[in-house]
Amino acid sequence: MIRTLLGVSLLVILGACAHDPRVDLAQKRFGLMPDGRPVDEFSLTIPGGVGVKLISLGGIVSSITMPDREGKVDDIVLGFASLPSYLAGHPYFGCITGRVANRIAHGRCVVDGKELVLARNNNGHHLHGGERGFDKHLWNGVPYRDPRGAGVIFTRRSPDGEEGYPGNLDCEVRYLLTSEGDLEIHYEAVTDKTTLVNLTHHSYFALQGRGQGDVLDQRLMLRAARYTPGGTELVPNGAIANVAGTPFDFADYRRLGERIEAAGGYDLNYVLDNEGRGVALAAVLIHDRSGRSLEVWTDQPGLQLYTGNFLDGSLRDCGLPFEKHGGVCLEAQCFPDAPHHPHFPSILLRKGDVYRQTTIYKFRNR
Repeated sequence: MIRTLLGVSLLVILGACAHDPRVDLAQKRFGLMPDGRPVDEFSLTIPGGVGVKLISLGGIVSSITMPDREGKVDDIVLGFASLPSYLAGHPYFGCITGRVANRIAHGRCVVDGKELVLARNNNGHHLHGGERGFDKHLWNGVPYRDPRGAGVIFTRRSPDGEEGYPGNLDCEVRYLLTSEGDLEIHYEAVTDKTTLVNLTHHSYFALQGRGQGDVLDQRLMLRAARYTPGGTELVPNGAIANVAGTPFDFADYRRLGERIEAAGGYDLNYVLDNEGRGVALAAVLIHDRSGRSLEVWTDQPGLQLYTGNFLDGSLRDCGLPFEKHGGVCLEAQCFPDAPHHPHFPSILLRKGDVYRQTTIYKFRNR
């Protein structure tokens, strides 16, 4: 299995003696799957600060609460309070997305000379791992503590042939909430056969508060001077273009709604200036009215900006509707449709290699 998995028990034991006492950790039953398997909920809380809830279905972040500058606490991600709402279907709220996040054109590609035939679950293309991607599976969750905070380690094996992908893939996703209010996500995966891997986290951030209108007045800055353009079906055409002079330019802070109509709604991959050379600042989102802000740090070469264009108010939580543009996704990743574009960063994972990824969301008040 993966290196960190061997240390799970040790982490839990050490955490009892040496951990940051400011991060509380609790676990309870969230519900039962149709086949009777239990779904657990894990709660991580900083007194007076950020709180995070995760469930073992899809490794989903179901809730992130934080105060505004006046101390009013809101949930700032889209999600549900009950398991039946998740089981009824949703647009990837807060989940681990894979085995390959984003799109592969026409659900076909070649790996080591062999054509893979994948599910075509989005306008004739393969999206977010197929019909039953990682978001729809139960993960094994183990709570843990370390000197900087507390978290949950989620693991599962994606079997050879799942959704058309070769190789058994052993995955570990480690969430850690620090006492500073940072949510760290560390991914690892190994395979016994060459395969494709591109994992990401798919929270819809709503700094205005869940179900309290849209995100269009929020200001975004992206450290990305280029992007990978695509057509109406949102599949990159292979070009890498400059954002300067286009509605896609967020090099300086701009309101999400300022040019969203000209952009046709944002759903595109940005080429980060750091290009995956270590963990670096990728984006900052600010809601001036509440004083809440979010920083995204990652070691990935790309970041998908998606402004909830397909939300229409039909999904609700506790009576509150999720309106169009009610949340914004900032998904650290390799580039979409990478297998068809050799000049894009590779998403091949070979036997003996380890896939690693780190993304950190930092929640602050201004």
